[in-house]
Amino acid sequence: MPGLHEGEVELQAHELIDQVISNARKRVVSDLGIADDEPFSRPLSSVKSYDGILGRETEDHEISNIDWLKIEEFTVERGKEKIEEFINTWEYEEAWLHCIDFLREEEDKYSMKYRYQVRWSIPTRRKPIPRATASVYFTIEVSKIKPGSYPVEVYYVFETNSLVHRPGASRFREIWLKNIIENKIMMMEVAKF
Repeated sequence: MPGLHEGEVELQAHELIDQVISNARKRVVSDLGIADDEPFSRPLSSVKSYDGILGRETEDHEISNIDWLKIEEFTVERGKEKIEEFINTWEYEEAWLHCIDFLREEEDKYSMKYRYQVRWSIPTRRKPIPRATASVYFTIEVSKIKPGSYPVEVYYVFETNSLVHRPGASRFREIWLKNIIENKIMMMEVAKF
């Protein structure tokens, strides 16, 4: 990078990684319901999955879902409409806007996978074009071997996250979108181009 020595770039990268790890640790500790001053009795690395966290966070909330399409009813456009219907069950501030794009179809031996991207942002009067967006990637899997009366399989992941969500199994958290955008903005501020 012009104007930066290799050591400065490395230092910026280390600072960014430290900030991301710190934010992730705070989020996991918060999700587990542990107070800031309360010692965490086990290392965070021992938390193997979010299943316990997701179960705990949804005890007081109903997990929304919709009736998804049957295999014989599926089209790319109807899949997009169903994703929109599902997203409308999520709780988020009205300031958020989103758009849904069909990305591609992939053929496996036993199914067709249809990939969609839902891009989220919060435009404002001062910044109608947001500095960063957050994406949620949906996959609708249409089996080639199951009867047409069976429902399609649906799962989705949030950008930068490897946790696979299934409709009706976890409650949407608006903070997930905010964290993606905040991390992108933080990265843009740290990395000088």
